[in-house]
Amino acid sequence: MLPLRLQALVLGSDEKILRVLRRVLSDLEIVIDHCTESDVAIHKLTRQRYEAIIVDCANALAASQVLRSARTAPCNKRAVAVAIIDSQETTHGAFDLGAHFTLYKPLTNERAKTSFRAARALMKRERRRNTRIPVEIPVVLAAKDGGSQQHIVTSDLSEGGIAVRPAPPAKSSGPMTVIFSLPGSGYKIECVGEVAWTNSTQQAGVRFVDLAPEASAQLKAWLESSAPELDKDDPVSCRLTDLSPGGAYLETPAPFPVRTKVILSATVAATQVSVDAMVRVAHPEVGFGVEFLQETPAQRERLEKFIQALISSEGALPEILVQPEGLDTAETEKTPSAALTGDPLLDLFSEKATLDSQAFMVELHKHRGAPPEVSESMVVSS
Repeated sequence: MLPLRLQALVLGSDEKILRVLRRVLSDLEIVIDHCTESDVAIHKLTRQRYEAIIVDCANALAASQVLRSARTAPCNKRAVAVAIIDSQETTHGAFDLGAHFTLYKPLTNERAKTSFRAARALMKRERRRNTRIPVEIPVVLAAKDGGSQQHIVTSDLSEGGIAVRPAPPAKSSGPMTVIFSLPGSGYKIECVGEVAWTNSTQQAGVRFVDLAPEASAQLKAWLESSAPELDKDDPVSCRLTDLSPGGAYLETPAPFPVRTKVILSATVAATQVSVDAMVRVAHPEVGFGVEFLQETPAQRERLEKFIQALISSEGALPEILVQPEGLDTAETEKTPSAALTGDPLLDLFSEKATLDSQAFMVELHKHRGAPPEVSESMVVSS
């Protein structure tokens, strides 16, 4: 069974732009649902799930209304938002409207296809996060204060949580410990969860809050084996130009948006190394900067191996493959933790985040002070 094609809602009346989108998105196996009026688009957003919302910002008010409606529609609040803007406009205005990606006019086939590479990867990742596999698994919900336990059964399972019946009591709506074993493998998962929704049939959705990396990998593997038709990962190739203990900058014409969780992978001397990161700055058609995540011992160990492998590599830098793990909506206003690390590259991401692409690249070159090659001098001591 093949995966369902990705769905994109398009708002706009420019026939030239629409022709380009139809041609490019068809090649990328993305189906277009076209609207010329904002009220029609808003109506559809309340009734159908889309992986992407694409708006022509020629009518800024209509674009703003549709993007705002997508964020408040339960089935589309995590849809990837793409804004098409005039070349003289700044990207900050589009991001203020709620866009994750921007495309400049005039829109060409090549520019659109390149820009949608990262967008499609993120669309596929978000859909995988939302895919639920029907399965009945015994689950224990335990109060965080060490109180009573509730033994219930799942009705479905996804990367982000479980649906259970009966719903936990109202007093259990706060954080709780979720314990269950994956069928077949017997791997035991124990994490913090919280009730995300309930319905009239005594069902409830429990969202995973702090799933450990190993548990997350085991869950993903189980879901893939249980549903082979799930979307496969679609990593984007990037060029590493700057590296520090706390972060990196990567050049690509298709950068991921700010607050995207990503995995950076590289193969050095036949060994693959990877590291978890969060996008902190992004510049359309140029590149993006990431902060390495160091919240757990496993993340810190992978980071050390990743940096040492790049430093010790001989000759040309290896290709960096970037795989999105999803948008972190909980990090709305968070900035790099440069104040805690004293990392100059993260300082740059934090202090110069509002600069346009050209001005930011000037500052980035000042920061380098040397050709952008991975060497001991590139890695700033903490």
